[in-house]
Amino acid sequence: MASILFVEDDPSARTALEMALTRQGHSVTSRATGEDGLEALRARRPEIAILDVMLPGIDGIEVCRRIRRGDPLPVILLTARGDDLDVVLGLEAGADDYVVKPVEPRVLDARIRAVLRRAESRADIAAYGDLVIDRGSLKVTKAGTDVRLTPTELRLLLELSRRPGQALTRQHLLAEVWEHTYPGDSRLVDACVQRVRAKIEDEPAEPRLIETVRGFGYRFVAP
Repeated sequence: MASILFVEDDPSARTALEMALTRQGHSVTSRATGEDGLEALRARRPEIAILDVMLPGIDGIEVCRRIRRGDPLPVILLTARGDDLDVVLGLEAGADDYVVKPVEPRVLDARIRAVLRRAESRADIAAYGDLVIDRGSLKVTKAGTDVRLTPTELRLLLELSRRPGQALTRQHLLAEVWEHTYPGDSRLVDACVQRVRAKIEDEPAEPRLIETVRGFGYRFVAP
């Protein structure tokens, strides 16, 4: 099952595809405009975005372009039959794949799974500016130099960077990194974040990679 952001302005097409994808086991958040789609993305990052090209206001290609400015989120475009220009522009904007309308739900489901498999295979190594995180070898470098992290610091960084742009609560981080559930242990998170910032940030006092979300927790921001 994948969490999907689906942006389609045609109400009947949107409802039909949302129902079909839900029956396939996916969790679908649907929106009718590019602006609303971007707002939904900022509120909660999905695993993949499916964008109709011909949207009112900000079209699907521009939405894809804006996503690509700071997020490797997989994107599939829905294009009109025979419109090769849309396909070319969409792929140049960073789309991972496209499906020609009218959409056959089983075909779209197969494309979603294929794109997510490709994304997973390349997700072992991610670069954020001069910071490189290799999940396969559990190695972190900054400007080509190894960053020496303790096992707990590494687990914290991996958990935060796994969901760039998404705010994670201290309780979530406690459960995932320390396997603790007692709220009073949240000081462990704060102290560990400070140590990680000291090792990966250019200016630890003015962090750009790990942001504090006041009263909530922390968010990893991809440059």
